[in-house]
Amino acid sequence: MNKTDIDKKNIRNVAIIAHVDHGKTTLVDAFMKQTHLFRDNEEEMTQERILDVGELEKEKGITINAKNISVKYKGVKINIIDTPGHADFGGEVERTLNMADSCLLLVDAKEGSMPQTKFVLKRALELGLKPIVIINKIDKKLANREKTISKIQDLFLSLATEEEQLDFPIYYAIAREGKVWKEIPEGNLLIPNSIEGDLTPILDGIIETLPAPKGDPNAPFQMQITSVEYNEHLGRYLIGKIENGKVNINDPVILTSKKEDFEKKQGRVKEIFVKEGLKWQKVERASAGEIVAITGIDSTDIGATLCSINNPQPLDEIKITPPSVKVKFSANSSPFVGKEGKFVTAKQLEQRLEQEKNLNIGLKIERSGGNSYNVSGRGELQLSILVEQLRREGYEFELGKPEVVLKEIDGVKYEPIEELTVDAPNEYFSVISQEVSDRGGTLLNIEQEEEVNRFTFRIQTKKLIGLHRILMNSTKGTAIINSYIIDYIPYKKEPPLFRKGVIISSENGTALDYSLMSIQERGKLFITGSTEVYEGMIIGINNHENDLEVNPCKPRKKTNVRMSHAQVTEIALKSPMLLTTEFALSFIKNDELIEVTPKNIRLRKKLLTTTQRTWAKRKNLTEYAKTHLES
Repeated sequence: MNKTDIDKKNIRNVAIIAHVDHGKTTLVDAFMKQTHLFRDNEEEMTQERILDVGELEKEKGITINAKNISVKYKGVKINIIDTPGHADFGGEVERTLNMADSCLLLVDAKEGSMPQTKFVLKRALELGLKPIVIINKIDKKLANREKTISKIQDLFLSLATEEEQLDFPIYYAIAREGKVWKEIPEGNLLIPNSIEGDLTPILDGIIETLPAPKGDPNAPFQMQITSVEYNEHLGRYLIGKIENGKVNINDPVILTSKKEDFEKKQGRVKEIFVKEGLKWQKVERASAGEIVAITGIDSTDIGATLCSINNPQPLDEIKITPPSVKVKFSANSSPFVGKEGKFVTAKQLEQRLEQEKNLNIGLKIERSGGNSYNVSGRGELQLSILVEQLRREGYEFELGKPEVVLKEIDGVKYEPIEELTVDAPNEYFSVISQEVSDRGGTLLNIEQEEEVNRFTFRIQTKKLIGLHRILMNSTKGTAIINSYIIDYIPYKKEPPLFRKGVIISSENGTALDYSLMSIQERGKLFITGSTEVYEGMIIGINNHENDLEVNPCKPRKKTNVRMSHAQVTEIALKSPMLLTTEFALSFIKNDELIEVTPKNIRLRKKLLTTTQRTWAKRKNLTEYAKTHLES
């Protein structure tokens, strides 16, 4: 056990921030390997994206949760915080930036400054973090370092809150080779591994130009909770940076907050841990500036402040950009309820969402009445990640149609509007413009490059739902699509976007190839033969605007005439459409639901029977007529 805490002058707390795929996690890999965190024969030396340990992070190739590690260099401990780059996980960035005193801003030399670059830099400068800029991927064929630097300088000019923030060092990197230079190196950058280099220049830069933590080690103890982890033996670890003071094992502490309804908790520090490499190491005490994990207080209140019991002064709450899209979560009510999941009751879903509410401050989770919850996030990706996590944990539930989150100001409702950027080859300009304009988007700007153009649009958030999938299909997967909220405008109710009708099962049972052969001519199917279906379940998309009810379980009539070999071989079903959470969320209408289980994603009508839907339609028409006659 380490018995002495580190002097804050020998600590650097550095967040690595960037747009998605600009090289943050790759650079962190290089930091760990070149500072000898692992032995030469350890498997981590040959791995990539070492910190992305979650299944979904590995599958999607993105960082979802922020992580921190520490490395030692020339007697200085560098706490490195790897943050997500996707805009949907901006809450993770905002939360963890509170632990940093400085940041490394990575920018792709070809793509340049992107929407998330602006967002993360704005938050970093607002918090007073000292930046270093790293132009990464300078070995790309169409890298434009000069233009990228110019754009970054413009970005700093527009975002800086103090004049000294305009004075920042610039480094150049090929992160996947683990090389950073203070000046652009000589030689042919297009030839892999042809130029010598390592991370020494940036490690020296971190120590020489970035500040040590500002906290006062002699003041009363204060630490803001920015993350929570759980250990079955020690309970919950409360993680954060010690802002002021010192903390020792057995010290009495109090958890408090500036929130009016916050319930304070008292206790004693049971264990203290600091990061040594990838692991938590137990220590007896820690001081201002260090990032620590503390046990002894059972809480999930991220943003609250752990204080000395003699001076309980909470720090300001962590500022999180409000969510823009919400989805209603409810317990599964389909005829198949309980067949595939481990946790199927409303109570179990409620407990899991309450847990998520405390741990994930990027999401807003609130009861919407009965056994339902409204879960609000930054976008479809963030919500679909939560859905996928619950699925894999064994939960069954259902989802409603996503809705935009409105803001009320002086009694007037406002809705978010976003800036959408699409990087795509020029040949797709007309199809991109058509799709966005069909949704009411306005073209703001076009930047032309040699092979790829950047189109910038202004569009309402509610019109963005599902657009990412459509644009990716329209551009054959070549587009890079990003958006972020730029303003709020008065809300105006508008008719829903056009969508084709759906094919609905009219029966309960097992779908048969024979029946599906004729049904598939009417549209695109979600199912194959032998799939279990129920009345009201959506099994495909109709070719026309109206909904179509069919019997997918209808068998071939028995006759004394044998089917010829040619007739048998003709029964060949087309491959069904793959139902993903992202597609389902962007596809369904208000009268439909998504049924989610560990094994399947299904679409269904809220009202399962034809009779129920007919009566509901008549009732709606009657109410509509009454309203318009009265007006």
